[in-house]
Amino acid sequence: MKKSSFFSLLKKTITRKKEESKLKVDDVPSQPSLAKHDCAVLDLAFAMDCTGSMGSYIDTARTNIRTIVKQIVSSEKSDVHLALVEYRDHPPQDHSFVTRPHDFTASVSTMKSWLNGCRARGGGDGPEAVADALQDMLTLSWRENATKICVLVSDAPPHGLAPHGDAFPDGCPAGLDPMDIVRQFAAKGITLYSVGCEPAINPYKEFFTAIAYLTGGQYIPLRGAKALTQVIIGGAQEEMSLERWMAEVDEEVQREIASGNQINDDEMTRRVQAKMTSKGIRGKKLQRNNFDLEAASASSKKLAEFTNMEDVKSNFSASAMAPRMGSGMARSIGSARVRAAPVPASDPMMSMEVSGMAAPPGMATGEADTWDTVEGSISYGQAARMVQKSKSRINYK
Repeated sequence: MKKSSFFSLLKKTITRKKEESKLKVDDVPSQPSLAKHDCAVLDLAFAMDCTGSMGSYIDTARTNIRTIVKQIVSSEKSDVHLALVEYRDHPPQDHSFVTRPHDFTASVSTMKSWLNGCRARGGGDGPEAVADALQDMLTLSWRENATKICVLVSDAPPHGLAPHGDAFPDGCPAGLDPMDIVRQFAAKGITLYSVGCEPAINPYKEFFTAIAYLTGGQYIPLRGAKALTQVIIGGAQEEMSLERWMAEVDEEVQREIASGNQINDDEMTRRVQAKMTSKGIRGKKLQRNNFDLEAASASSKKLAEFTNMEDVKSNFSASAMAPRMGSGMARSIGSARVRAAPVPASDPMMSMEVSGMAAPPGMATGEADTWDTVEGSISYGQAARMVQKSKSRINYK
């Protein structure tokens, strides 16, 4: 065989082998990349203040836990695991227990048995072991791919925040710091919903809003225990619907970080919202009295910037315990001056308090509040929370 013919035949053979190899590879279906979070898998954990004033909220959770899970499963076709952390306070303020954690279970009956054993009593001073309860939350068996939600139900602040009536004014006697713990929440992808039992929680609302904001969660104002069931259901439905699109938000945030630009929250939020609107993306939203929930105020966002309770306390006591003011007035946070946001229309009770109008019968106890979950386009507020959640997951890793 001539040399030229040999090389020609060799070239054809190599080409044919490449073609066969390519066909074999192309015949194998591509594998989709795994999402970090599965919106159909939900880990829902409750941190429940079990001191004397919380009886009605515990009763509501106990009575309605089966309804809560049933509605979430039926509406979201989801796999739900439940956990509970009961908390009271440190001795000598309370000698029963500081915390009592119950790790995740798929059994509603098991969760109900935990709530059956949960009793509202004791408590000692005003502040409670909030930091210890949040720390226990971190040690639970959260599933890696789950949408992770912690519902904190409380009517009292953590130690180290209130200027008076605190047996542990320097903070948690175990040395735990809620600001550090909540940043670990964000890194693990745990979204915090702070359910504030009003009016007792009102002086500390800005703090509880701040720690929820850090994780991309929300502060939920409750003026009566009856609404707790719908709040839990609606909050879970909203977070699961938003989690479907977090990859889209992460892509935008990571692209901005990679370009070396400092993220402008408002610009990024508008970009994310516009992108989702153009794609026709819709999500569920928890509403109170037919209005969106109040967004984190400027003062709450300022508190969220501090990394420890000592700094939070020094910048909190001078202003956060004062009544809310109208848009033409200013509040101080430490040495900084921050413009107070206008009272939102979504808070009719607060609008009436500021204007001097009398509240309708029942509103002071929460009986007039209505809570619904609606579906619609992603709002600016939801996009903002998603951006914050994405930033926190990246920054606090």
